[in-house]
Amino acid sequence: MTNDFSQPQRQSLVGVVIMFGNTFQKTVRALWPILIIWVLKINQFNKAYLGIGALAVFLLIAIIAYFRYLNFTFQLDEENEEFIIKEGVFNKTRLAIPLDKIQQVSINQSLLQRIIGVHALEVDTAGTGKKEVTIKAISHELAISLKERLLDGARDSKSVNYAIDATVEERETAKSHAFIQISLLSLIKTGVTSNYVRTFALLLAFVITTFQHIDEYAGLAGFSTDPLDDYITVEVMLKFLAFIIVGIMALIIVINLVRTIIKYFGYKITRQKDSLLLSYGLINTKNTILRPDKVQIVTVTRNFFQKKLDIQDLKIRQASNREANNHDQKKTAIEIPGCNNSEKDVLLEFLLGEVPHRGVVLKPNIRKMLVPTVIFLIIPLSAYFWIANTVGPKLFNFILFLPAYVLLVGVMIYFGFRHSRLFVNDDFIIRQSGAWDVENDFVAPHKIQTISLTQYFWQKGSDIGIVSLHTAGGTIYFGLANYTKLKQFVNYWLYQVETGKKHWM
Repeated sequence: MTNDFSQPQRQSLVGVVIMFGNTFQKTVRALWPILIIWVLKINQFNKAYLGIGALAVFLLIAIIAYFRYLNFTFQLDEENEEFIIKEGVFNKTRLAIPLDKIQQVSINQSLLQRIIGVHALEVDTAGTGKKEVTIKAISHELAISLKERLLDGARDSKSVNYAIDATVEERETAKSHAFIQISLLSLIKTGVTSNYVRTFALLLAFVITTFQHIDEYAGLAGFSTDPLDDYITVEVMLKFLAFIIVGIMALIIVINLVRTIIKYFGYKITRQKDSLLLSYGLINTKNTILRPDKVQIVTVTRNFFQKKLDIQDLKIRQASNREANNHDQKKTAIEIPGCNNSEKDVLLEFLLGEVPHRGVVLKPNIRKMLVPTVIFLIIPLSAYFWIANTVGPKLFNFILFLPAYVLLVGVMIYFGFRHSRLFVNDDFIIRQSGAWDVENDFVAPHKIQTISLTQYFWQKGSDIGIVSLHTAGGTIYFGLANYTKLKQFVNYWLYQVETGKKHWM
């Protein structure tokens, strides 16, 4: 069977099910507080009207899903060398992506997609307003063929037919060979030793958001007073917060472990010519192509426990949408968890051409500790004593926790300062940072697009400043360090960029 991508194509017919599930999920997420209220007060509603309303919503979602499927088409414009996506229900949109702007193509499969036998193809682009395009339901053979064509970039030929048969996957397998496989034991080690702060923040945010939604929608349910007022007092809330701080670590470890195994199960890295194919996932499977020439920043992260267990996590940032901020680019980085030292070195050599050595070191000024001390010690302690004196004297019952808080925060600030370093050699810049999770960011000078060197007027007397290295994969900051030395480094990097023959992509 042949397929001409120059003609508009729709997704597989079963894509209607995917569209329905996606639309239904978005509707439930938007209305879940109201749905909870309805469930709590279901006995007060007319069952017939409730059933008719639910059926109407169900039919409306099904109609929207069908029109989303019907109006979604994709094709290759060989003449203009563009990938064309058309979509929309009421407002139709046409997105044209130049083939040379496509940075990455991933083939993924959720649980629902696995059940009905289709795959999703995601296209990551750079320099466009829309960061990611997703085709939610196509066959595996079609996904492989389209992925190969998109990653090949622009071609001279204006009309090409692509055979889609079993030999496509055979060619894919023939030109690949095993590279690295992350074992289940390594994933377990990673799960119990990482992401403590992020998981704690997510749990705390979930609890706070839940209470806010309950409070906001209590009035919609017809309650004259908040139903939780009889149970939640200041003392209960304080004890609950104390419980979170002291006892939540076990839950954090369990959540991290389950999340890591589900997300990264069966992590396999195979080498295909000059690129890597990353395949992983227990419920939602993901297949991502990683090309060394697209890599902008490589980050190696490990903490004390991971060092003892000989594991570390790698994060690779490729050229991405320039409108995305640095935080978003970090979130979309490709992660390779649980690598041992030898695997890490092999990956660095493949992605960067060599295992970078540290070279000359630049340390920050002692003033770097000042801002974190003010933000995490002086302001919280001042707020605590002010609130305790003016609003809630019962807060003084928890004053015994203050020494532990001060000690913990003080240690984290100190180690954050101690680990902060900038290493420079002829080929690489290495920024080290972090208090508990120590990160080493590797970037080659020819990948730099812009350099910012900042010194505020109050920093001139101490001769300190901040340098920012802007790349297509994000920005690396380092300060407060000796301004004179930073300026020398900046001049050297600019010289390397201007005289070097290497390209950033």
